[in-house]
Amino acid sequence: MKIGVPKETFPGEHRVAIVPSALPLFIKAGHEVIVESGAGTAAGFPDGEYTAKGGRIAGSRTEVFAEGDVILQVRGLGANPDAGRSDLSHMKPGQSLIALLEPLTAKDEMNALAGRGVSAFSMELMPRMTRAQSMDSLSSMATIAGYKAVLIAAVELPRMFPMMMTAAGTLAPAHVFVVGAGVAGLQAIASARRMGAKVEAYDVRPAVKDQIQSLGAKFVELPLDAADAEDKGGYAKAQDESFYRRQREMMTKVVAGSDVVITTAAVPGKKAPVLITADMVKGMQPGSVVVDLAAERGGNCELTKAGERVVAHGVTILGPTNLPSTVPYHASQMYSKNITTFLTHLVKDGKIQTGADDEIVRETLVTCGGQIVHARVREAFGLEPAAAARA
Repeated sequence: MKIGVPKETFPGEHRVAIVPSALPLFIKAGHEVIVESGAGTAAGFPDGEYTAKGGRIAGSRTEVFAEGDVILQVRGLGANPDAGRSDLSHMKPGQSLIALLEPLTAKDEMNALAGRGVSAFSMELMPRMTRAQSMDSLSSMATIAGYKAVLIAAVELPRMFPMMMTAAGTLAPAHVFVVGAGVAGLQAIASARRMGAKVEAYDVRPAVKDQIQSLGAKFVELPLDAADAEDKGGYAKAQDESFYRRQREMMTKVVAGSDVVITTAAVPGKKAPVLITADMVKGMQPGSVVVDLAAERGGNCELTKAGERVVAHGVTILGPTNLPSTVPYHASQMYSKNITTFLTHLVKDGKIQTGADDEIVRETLVTCGGQIVHARVREAFGLEPAAAARA
């Protein structure tokens, strides 16, 4: 089997799907790896490292797509809607694509992939199960985002994070409030604690209380009924507006007493819930910082603008996007491990398996045989169930 690794074309994307150290696994299994020239350069992996590990550098992007039986990308069409569309003409029936695709919100792009006869697997849809943990790229990238969010906040905040006892007096520690204790939130908690901040955290799922406390943070108790806050795949479920309104009312006091607020609440395929209102920002002390990790989904803060720095009432609101790409070396290393493990799982007898009897395959396969086959994606697009469509 020939594995193609094209250079990423999304603006500001510096990651690469496969790092050189992953190549020997494929070469040993009898596969050939074709890498577009310069694909890993921005992440710190020059062409020479790929050839040293047995890879072949392609003369052009067209060559990668023409020869590849399977194409591995960080951002495939859907997650790269503009520049990614130019790759469609290079794709061929029966070819497999494994990448981040944002399939729940990219109807035209998924239909286009189906129309080309491509079997597209979405890394975002990896089920949250023990067997798939090493393939979970969302968790890998969220780890980086949570860490980087704390660094960004520390740079913006006009005070230091740790308590310090100096000859000039004692400096009080910064108060950090983390909203959402998923992978990004937990990493933000751990990073802020390592820097010496006093950390509080809240999550709609009471079950994460022990995880928050194990990292040395205080769990903020809000008497809200959220028994249905998590789906069977381990992802957060959207709540109704009345729930979010009561949540905001109860969080107002905590937000007002925080120097830094880091929000991480996102629901796959949906707009991020607004948890921090303009009035709540107004109640914060001047110089405080809000880092909104849900900016790409509309933001958890009412004043967030994706990719921009906003100052309101003396408070700085940051809406960073694609934070993993700002740490491309390690982000590529982690993503490469995820996608390599996934591809190894998919390949049987030298071919990609698309059979629905395996849960990992069933939950990640979006298009196959000329149509969209993923149940949740079809539901999001208002399509009839796949079984009915085939009939």
